[in-house]
Amino acid sequence: MGRRRKDDPRRAGFLAIDKPAGITSHDVVGRVRSAFGVQRVGHSGTLDPMATGLLLVGVGWVTRVLRYTGDFPKTYVGRISFGTATDTLDAEGEVVREVPMSIDLGRLEEVLRSFVGEGEQIPPMVSAVKVGGEALHRKARRGEEIPREPRSVRVHSLELLTFDGVVAEVEACVSGGTYVRVLADDIGRALGGAAHLAALRRTRIGPHDVDDADPLGTVSERGEELLRPPADATLGLDRMEVRDADVERILSGRLLPGESVTTPTALVSRDGMLLAVHEPGESAVEVGCVAPREAVYK
Repeated sequence: MGRRRKDDPRRAGFLAIDKPAGITSHDVVGRVRSAFGVQRVGHSGTLDPMATGLLLVGVGWVTRVLRYTGDFPKTYVGRISFGTATDTLDAEGEVVREVPMSIDLGRLEEVLRSFVGEGEQIPPMVSAVKVGGEALHRKARRGEEIPREPRSVRVHSLELLTFDGVVAEVEACVSGGTYVRVLADDIGRALGGAAHLAALRRTRIGPHDVDDADPLGTVSERGEELLRPPADATLGLDRMEVRDADVERILSGRLLPGESVTTPTALVSRDGMLLAVHEPGESAVEVGCVAPREAVYK
């Protein structure tokens, strides 16, 4: 077996992609990998094939940085269709329940307000969550239904945009790991009926906005022209500027004397180059990731 080709650390960075409907987040990774000719590409925050909108993609070693975006609040615009429930909780599934509903606008707004705040969700069977090392959606395709542990989520805001008596368009700002289709199903049940998510678009992840994202089709056309500096992947994190005399210390995986951080913190050089991310540990600061020297000393 031949040796796997090592990616050039200098050809690494960050992409904000506006994902179209009909493809998976993994498909997006494949297209970026092909366009840039690199092995290591990853994304943060899976979008279902039906969903469109903002997908953050790391190229090369910057993939390691993306995990810090997982806790950022995410904003979605979704369309909730009332009266029918599906086995996937969205428009891609089979209808499993139909309930005639007459929904009062005031009651709908009251129910939406009741979901704002801390709560729990059980991940749907058709999801990328792994149990026993295998994604739930693979088990679901085999007809398996297994117990899932509820997990804590937070709905920061839930605003009704339009409502025609059957379909409500809402804007939801939620914590990472929140399933909007589960939220849609729960809202239908709270109204005494059924509902499913008819459409979904992610418009924001922390400080990153879909209006600043690039269409997927431009990746193969413009390639590295779209690649953003590694430091852009740390927008939204605390930031610490490192003196020139300490740059080598950071690139060696060491801490600054007396260093203390309370949240993941991006350490950058005076000219804005990302050097590392340090994070609070149980008893001391820990080095989360370090930039390769070749990426800094170009």
